[in-house]
Amino acid sequence: MLRILHSLPRTHKLLLLPVATMVTVLGTQKLLTTYQDLNQSHTPLESVLVPLPSDSAPGVPSLRQERTPVADAIDRASRALDATRENIPLSELTVTEIIDLDVIASAEAGMTNQPVLGSNITVLNAASLEAPMLNTPALGSDALDDGALHMAIVLGTLASGMLDADNTSSVEIADATSYEDYGVDLFDDISFLELELAAEEPFVPEWETHIVESGETFAVLAQNELGLGYSEVMALLEDLPDQRMLTNWRAGHSFDYQLDEDGRLLSLRMMKNTRNGILLEKDADHFAITTIERQGEPVQRLYAGSVSGSFARSAQATGLNSGSVTELTKLLEKKLDFRRDSRRGDRFQVLVESDMIDGETLDSRVLAVHYDGERMDLTVVRNASDDNFYTPEGGSLDPAFARHPFEGSYRLSSNFNPRRKHPVTGRVSPHNGTDFAMPIGTPVTAPANGVVERVSNHHAAGRYIVVRHDNGYRTRYLHLSRPLVKQGERVTMGERIALSGNTGRSTGPHLHYEVIVNNSPVNAMTVPLPENTSLSGDTLIAFQTQAAPILATLESGETGPVSVANYQQESDD
Repeated sequence: MLRILHSLPRTHKLLLLPVATMVTVLGTQKLLTTYQDLNQSHTPLESVLVPLPSDSAPGVPSLRQERTPVADAIDRASRALDATRENIPLSELTVTEIIDLDVIASAEAGMTNQPVLGSNITVLNAASLEAPMLNTPALGSDALDDGALHMAIVLGTLASGMLDADNTSSVEIADATSYEDYGVDLFDDISFLELELAAEEPFVPEWETHIVESGETFAVLAQNELGLGYSEVMALLEDLPDQRMLTNWRAGHSFDYQLDEDGRLLSLRMMKNTRNGILLEKDADHFAITTIERQGEPVQRLYAGSVSGSFARSAQATGLNSGSVTELTKLLEKKLDFRRDSRRGDRFQVLVESDMIDGETLDSRVLAVHYDGERMDLTVVRNASDDNFYTPEGGSLDPAFARHPFEGSYRLSSNFNPRRKHPVTGRVSPHNGTDFAMPIGTPVTAPANGVVERVSNHHAAGRYIVVRHDNGYRTRYLHLSRPLVKQGERVTMGERIALSGNTGRSTGPHLHYEVIVNNSPVNAMTVPLPENTSLSGDTLIAFQTQAAPILATLESGETGPVSVANYQQESDD
């Protein structure tokens, strides 16, 4: 009741003061009873104790019923309020303000035994409280003891808000209260409270999902379910960068949408695939269109297997997808000839990183590879700064490529010319290489690291050698007098591989040199050649720091999901 009165305007409080006082008087019996029962251990604390000095006699402030000026009543009520917060010295209380607590027992007995409070007033019970309060007769003058009446007046005064007039008071009283603090028994009908609370809540649109059914079209759905007119639907489709997202959908596709209070479309979100989509948002008289690009969470996984049959099938057997197998094969081909160098039982480990979105892996990429074979032991790691692979020592799989396959300087006797006429037959016969005039027995060196692919003899080319290099290029050397390497042998840049000669169909001692890129001959003197890309200095230190956790993952041999946090951090930098 006090909380309800406090929540009312001040004018209403003054009007309801008699009612509040009467209800408070009726509740005084409960106050005095519970106050007396505090000494019982099983009784919960329901009253406010009034602290007094230890040397004072038991008593509570009282107020005579004689006609007292309003100022004095308010002063005594204020003092009673102060007494609930701090001790009031006994010396400051007048005789009329100190009474014996026996008045509680007498008041209780009086309330219990007397059938009426006054000449025409019947004692109110629980049933009579349900009657309208305004129909209750006035209280008699000798209904209660002075102490009980005083407590009723004090509580009624506080409830009426008479002490709130002074805004400078140090007493803090809440500005309002909530109906939630009261049980449903307080009111017969609380539906008006629910309506009041609902009216104060603003409308908040919620996202809903629609799954496309067979034969359903966006134009019809937008008019029937999304509150759009036909012209609005056409204007919306014209603004889309790709209308097929809303016109060529299939059963089972879904989109999310929000409606306003009137059931009209506020926003629509539709994904074209796992990563890309569009967001439509109502903006004045049209829809603003935003492209959605979802960034996946990077996850790493280690795969391990052994060669049994072809390398590609062995790699697929570990669980690698086709894209990763293709990338892995092209990477190892720079150092490994699978047809000649791979052996059954060779083991390999592959660390792959993918973007994870809604449980789906996208954009898989190889981070590191370790191949442990009978003829090849190779470990390479992707460098996040340039996206190339290097050995743990910083060596590149694409080393420098020399322009000339010999040491020293020799005269160029015939240029690369696909339309050259043959000097012997006179017919147009492409010259796919470059000829260097040199004495028989001049050393021929490998221009780059690679594997000898063929050593053979031909009636026109004479003795010749074919080398496949680590960067994918191939070179051919014709008219040799003597090869110095065997088929399948690995050679390094600058290593002697043959001696020049004059064998086959030749007009004199020379070296015929060819460079082949993507199975097509190119001009060896003008084709772009890889430069030395090995890492050194600060670049090498940064790479080795990034590669350390990756190499540790490879050495652990624990297949399945792994965590290589440092790689993603370095790549973001």
